[in-house]
Amino acid sequence: MSSFAQILTRNRNYRFAWLGQIVSEVGDHFNNIAVLSLAVEETHSGAVIAGLMLSRAIPAVLAGPLAGVLLDRFDRKRIMIASDLVRGFIALGFISAIGHHQIWLLYVLSAMLMVASPFFTSGRSAILPSIATEDELHTANSLTQTTGWMTLAVGAYFGGTSAAHFGYQLAFVYNSLSFFFSAYCIANLRSPDGHFRAGRQAGLNETTVARPWHEYREGLKYMVGAPLILGIGLIAVGWASGGGAAQVLFTLFSEIVFNRGAQGLGQLWGTAGIGLLVGGYVGNRLGKRISFEAYKKTVFFCYLLHGASYVVFSQMRSWGWALFFMGLSRATVAVSSILNWSNLLRHVDNRFRGRVFSTIETMNWSTMMISMLGAGVASQHYSIRAIGAASGLLSSSTAIFWGWANWTGKLPEPALTEDDESVEIHGDPVS
Repeated sequence: MSSFAQILTRNRNYRFAWLGQIVSEVGDHFNNIAVLSLAVEETHSGAVIAGLMLSRAIPAVLAGPLAGVLLDRFDRKRIMIASDLVRGFIALGFISAIGHHQIWLLYVLSAMLMVASPFFTSGRSAILPSIATEDELHTANSLTQTTGWMTLAVGAYFGGTSAAHFGYQLAFVYNSLSFFFSAYCIANLRSPDGHFRAGRQAGLNETTVARPWHEYREGLKYMVGAPLILGIGLIAVGWASGGGAAQVLFTLFSEIVFNRGAQGLGQLWGTAGIGLLVGGYVGNRLGKRISFEAYKKTVFFCYLLHGASYVVFSQMRSWGWALFFMGLSRATVAVSSILNWSNLLRHVDNRFRGRVFSTIETMNWSTMMISMLGAGVASQHYSIRAIGAASGLLSSSTAIFWGWANWTGKLPEPALTEDDESVEIHGDPVS
């Protein structure tokens, strides 16, 4: 039996988290494809696409620090459920933008959706070491990320096909229902302690509640004091410097360069998802076999190949070859993502998980926001292919930073964390 099948069979908590992830993330991609396609259909403007991306990025950046503090002080499970329920109701609102030329509603609803998002996404990362044993953790991380990429492939393809043949309303309804299903699955997580709070604190005092910025600064100080953790956060920034532009360019390549419409956009995102799946498989296999030093070298070469493949993708005249190099680009970045995240999960202290993961997410979104804005403005003055090449080169800059830090000895392996709650929380994996 494969390691993926074993953890799903034996670990009840992880099985529920995984089922909720599948359904809700497919719904997310239905929403993404429908919103972007609807906006291009109404406006034919790259600037509008950049604006929609920014309307999602800015709220995520602003909400990230607060999400991290709350996730480290309150029950992570309850916060994740609340995030799902709120997003479920917001998702229904997108229906009102169909057929009424209400593009402003797409901006507002996208922003509202993303305000609630970091409370769930950072919570899922923070809670993962509490629902998987130490031996299961790399497999759990690999399966979680690989599943996310699988849902990207499935959700993007069927989201594009659904929008093209059945309209946008179905996509938005499914997105809403998927959040409610995810909330149900998270509600079924069980802990022997009866909660999923960090440490053993039974509650909060007034001083702690009144000083969220102080709590967040503590998390930043912890990250700065751990070179590997800070380094992984910074290479996320390096990737996002080109990755944000790529999010805008996906729609422009499909709709304008190749004239493929919503279905082509679904195919492009779907191919990216397939590449990520392949990379996830390779990353899972590598993570169980390579040393820490080999891991750091692998990340360096993966980012070089990732950026180079995206540059080639941006110059292809054939749709088939463009899809191939897009898949290769995403496969290489997936390998590094699996390896990096497994190292974070092993080394980040439980008391700081919410703040560390939300900070990295905030750093990522902040950089993507600038990159998206730059791509949107540039699309009014330069060719989409030229912007794509620049995007790939910026993403490859990550390799330069990481390689320098590694070869100058600035990325030593930190000690593994030993959480107070690990033995107790891990005691509930059996179905």
